[in-house]
Amino acid sequence: MLNKTDTIASFAKGLRVLECFGAEHPRRSVSEVAAATGLDRATARRCLLTLHAEGYAEYDGKYFTLTPRTLRLGMGALASLPLSQVVQPWLDQLTEQIGQSCSVSILDGAEIVYLARAAQRRVMSIGLMPGSRLPAHCTSMGRVLLAALPEAEARAIVEGSDLTPRTAFSLTDPVEVLARIAEVGRLGYALIDQEVETGLRSIAVPVLDARGATVAALNTGMAATQDGAETLVRDYLLTLQKVQAGLRRVL
Repeated sequence: MLNKTDTIASFAKGLRVLECFGAEHPRRSVSEVAAATGLDRATARRCLLTLHAEGYAEYDGKYFTLTPRTLRLGMGALASLPLSQVVQPWLDQLTEQIGQSCSVSILDGAEIVYLARAAQRRVMSIGLMPGSRLPAHCTSMGRVLLAALPEAEARAIVEGSDLTPRTAFSLTDPVEVLARIAEVGRLGYALIDQEVETGLRSIAVPVLDARGATVAALNTGMAATQDGAETLVRDYLLTLQKVQAGLRRVL
């Protein structure tokens, strides 16, 4: 167990400040950062001014906004993960083969984090790249990853998630979401029909290591057509499973 003398409290506070920025809150005032992090206003202000002085944040006199320099932190961490390096060539080949964008992600609490991506064409209005985050409960990769967890752990994550509907097709009842996750566990794949964004469908399978443990999720997404969502199973599942088998041999 670490002693308090082994850690730097001010550094930990700075990390909390960095983490309070996101897509929904791209700019924040000192008061907003203090409220979001639980820090007092003076400490929040010093952290923000330090980020500004080091080039990690812009400041207009009232609001702070993170700069692209912060990407060095996240991208460096992602690039150092062996998994992202292993899967990228497989994603590139898969995308060329099926003509659709493909991604690999891991679970971080109630969200998925993109580790690697190969984009063929833009389907989502949301720009996705390594480091991007989406809710786990309503994404194909998220449901695959949740299905790999012990039932009680998956339930706790879903019940603690923000189930505000993103589209008219989104599931908002935890019981229904958990039922879908259980179905994913039985089938070995997840199919999402416009729950994340209207007009988008996706299918995902688990990425397994040599022991059969789920270490990530692999998916492909495409525009919704008049054909039913089940056509994704017919057209793409076998190809995804072949990549799944290939990755299992090298992980």
